Amino acid sequence: MIGLLQRVRLARVEVEGKTVAAIETGLLVFIGVERGDAEPAADRLLDRLLGYRAFPDPSGRMNLSVQDIGGGLLLVPQFTLAADTKKGMRPSFTPAATPAEGGRLFEYLVAGAHTRHAVVASGIFGADMQVTLVNDGPVTFWLQVS
Repeated sequence: MIGLLQRVRLARVEVEGKTVAAIETGLLVFIGVERGDAEPAADRLLDRLLGYRAFPDPSGRMNLSVQDIGGGLLLVPQFTLAADTKKGMRPSFTPAATPAEGGRLFEYLVAGAHTRHAVVASGIFGADMQVTLVNDGPVTFWLQVS
């Protein structure tokens, strides 16, 4: 399972011109589900997202997590993260989970986040989404768990 996280000052997701999710300071995380991923991978990714030290402490060092600062967590499904781009000029999506499995694991991750963190929002699996963000730093990390 893949999480591409970005430290943001604000982020929102729109579907058909309507805002469906938004956060202020926190993490925007694009989620990719790969074939063979299961609940333990989603649990491990959530542990890492909530505990990952991407925010500055008073001395300016990245020592604080989204939980430490009480920030928002915006989870957005993005199956293209699981693409194979090693050759050619067109990505292969063979490594990506099926839509049914990807959707199920994404919803599992979102439900787990709601039980463990106060400010959680999410995009809509399978929707044509427009994502707006103000990247803080910029700070972007690629997390991959199995």
